[in-house]
Amino acid sequence: MSFDINTVRNIGISAHIDSGKTTLTERILFYTDRIHAIHEVRGKDGVGATMDSMELERERGITIQSAATYTEWDGYHVNIIDTPGHVDFTIEVERALRVLDGAILVLCGVAGVQSQSLTVDRQMRRYNVPRVAFVNKLDRQGANPFRVTGQLREKLKHNAVMMQIPIGAEDKLAGVVDLVEMRSILFSGDNGEVVTYGEIPADLQEQAEEYREILLDAASMFNDELMEAMMEETVTVPMIKNAVRDATIARQMTPVFMGSAYKNRGVQPLLDGVVDYLPNPTEVENAGLKLEDDMEKDIIIESDSTKPFVGLAFKLEEGRYGQLTYLRVYQGALEKGMNIFNARGNKKVKVGRLVRMHSDDMEDIDRAEAGDIVALFGIDCHSGDTFTDGTSDITMTSMFVPDPVISYTITTKEAKATQNLSKALQRFSKEDPTFRVSSDPETGDTIIAGMGELHLDVYIERMRREYQVPIDVSPPRVAYRETITQRAEFSYTHRKQTGGSGQFGKVMGYIEPLEEGEYEFIDKIKGGVIPREYIPSCDKGFRSQLEKGRLIGVKVTGIRVLINDGGFHAVDSSDIAFQEAARGAWRENYGRAKPVVLEPIMRVDIEGPAEFHGNIVGTIMQRRGIIIGSSEDDGFSRVETEVPLAEMFGYSTALRSATQGKAEFSMEFAKYEPAPKGVQDDLMAKYEEEKKNR
Repeated sequence: MSFDINTVRNIGISAHIDSGKTTLTERILFYTDRIHAIHEVRGKDGVGATMDSMELERERGITIQSAATYTEWDGYHVNIIDTPGHVDFTIEVERALRVLDGAILVLCGVAGVQSQSLTVDRQMRRYNVPRVAFVNKLDRQGANPFRVTGQLREKLKHNAVMMQIPIGAEDKLAGVVDLVEMRSILFSGDNGEVVTYGEIPADLQEQAEEYREILLDAASMFNDELMEAMMEETVTVPMIKNAVRDATIARQMTPVFMGSAYKNRGVQPLLDGVVDYLPNPTEVENAGLKLEDDMEKDIIIESDSTKPFVGLAFKLEEGRYGQLTYLRVYQGALEKGMNIFNARGNKKVKVGRLVRMHSDDMEDIDRAEAGDIVALFGIDCHSGDTFTDGTSDITMTSMFVPDPVISYTITTKEAKATQNLSKALQRFSKEDPTFRVSSDPETGDTIIAGMGELHLDVYIERMRREYQVPIDVSPPRVAYRETITQRAEFSYTHRKQTGGSGQFGKVMGYIEPLEEGEYEFIDKIKGGVIPREYIPSCDKGFRSQLEKGRLIGVKVTGIRVLINDGGFHAVDSSDIAFQEAARGAWRENYGRAKPVVLEPIMRVDIEGPAEFHGNIVGTIMQRRGIIIGSSEDDGFSRVETEVPLAEMFGYSTALRSATQGKAEFSMEFAKYEPAPKGVQDDLMAKYEEEKKNR
């Protein structure tokens, strides 16, 4: 396959859960001749969609892991990553968007902008990803692309501009009107593969002209040539496309396409939009860090195959032949047999097998150039590692990894399964940065932590199936935190005499709440009352106390420590002495700073028929929830709430019961807030009881 970087598009498909991302990808692969039969996500044939290669994905009808593929459309090389919609698997979206140049934001034509749409949009903004929008499911009752485009403007603050209007509505959806070339596009054949271009239906001519004028007005704001042509009435199609492309790449406009992937309507024009309006790798700015004079400096990495090689390992999988490492080539070229260096430890590795991925199938290649997304076998690394050819000290900027909010304690009764359990935990924690494994220091129990119940349930099921480990699971544990609410001054002397030289260290200052961040240490020592070499020891001592608070034994956050005085002894002072002085100061004064327990608050968005609005609100009020917004539209109710995570276990069952199974919800972490006194007292009593029983 010839490789011209200007014809490369690296795109992701992201959306709220169940908006049709995987179905859309299946159609894209079919129309670009990558597959020769269409299979549905929950199809009766039991085959499942191409990109849902994991057995659990096909059983549950959801995407769990992001999957990569590549295809060709009209002479363009398109790398596609299909990402999960469920917030529990948000890291899959994060790492996909980290390496992509553009994205398709899929929206349901009925529900419009939903809770996870906001999350995905926020992730796209974090990585400066240009996008086009696809309003899907226009074959459904109540679908309205005009309303959804308005929501894109109002809720997501996009400069959303319709590139098409629909021909027909709901079950009469036949095609779209192309507002750029002012023609109709109709779809026929068994799978919508026959595309017919023709005249705009007479009853839509006036509406098409109205929306084309809106398109031209919006695009001309970013292109002087188009603005002049509009005045002189000499507008051409290339002018419009160039203007829309420039505005989209600058993230000043979001072109809106529409159709129904399931009913095979509108996918081919969307592909045209991808190649027309989304950037090639040379048109986006890729940031990296370069080590100079022991300082990291920001640099821009050019998508140039003639320059030294730089690549980012963004996703790991345990494949049939060992570890499979997904890699984005940012600069230079990567060849089979070449030696590359991992920036983490500068370890040299040899490229043995180089492949392009198509879901879980692969095609061997000999060379990959700047801008391409490929995979390597037999490379031992971590997600987020940078590889170079060894001639430069460049690392790519890291991706955002959210902290886990829920944990389980897991055990296995079979001693012979312990080794397999260890292998599974090591593999999953390496593949997924949001899946954390730790050990309770007092009980020795294994604790797994993740982004939600579904996240951990999937991994537990995979341990049982893939590693044959019979696992017992404790009730979920919430990731509580502790913090302080007022300033407490300290003056503590650590003095210990054991014969010979002793230990002496004195620290004075105060601890106080920190509004943003987890921990801050401020050194205000003057006059050498504490020698400079012992200041880091004080910091280390205070920091060591943050791992386990004194109320319920959880991590302490939001702390500022300031030291401004102290004392030392010429013989007895040491690193250990000042660490112990800091620990003693903390233990003695933590209670005086009025500590409280913080509980994680989740943003919960519930959607269902308007007739169940009261029932939905009732389920939230029973769980200490706060309603922050609600709306009703076309018989459809949406309730936006904030609820403590501790109250959300088993909520899906309660919601189904209250709405006859017709409502759904999504949940993501919002913030930490002080727990009510009654809740805090219960947690403290439980903690004390556990300590007694150990």
